[in-house]
Amino acid sequence: MISFKTLHILNKPPEHSRFRLCLSAIGPEDGLLLTENGVLAVTQRLDLNPERCFALAPDLEARGLSSQFSREQTVSFDGMVGLTAAAENVISW
Repeated sequence: MISFKTLHILNKPPEHSRFRLCLSAIGPEDGLLLTENGVLAVTQRLDLNPERCFALAPDLEARGLSSQFSREQTVSFDGMVGLTAAAENVISW
């Protein structure tokens, strides 16, 4: 399983000021988990390592975006718990 120095959990939409602030804080050993309205970012090109970027599947499904994101990068609620357990630190934005 992949490990992270910090897992950033982002629930803000791309137009929100904290969205860009979060992206600027992500380091090479960090991971990003998009939740709630943060999953709207899957329609945009993010300059992030795709192996370290994930989206919560129920939130993608609720917004009709499941087909917009790689299946390998989607996680269930159990997967979300696994990602947080794999991180030294977790920051919610």
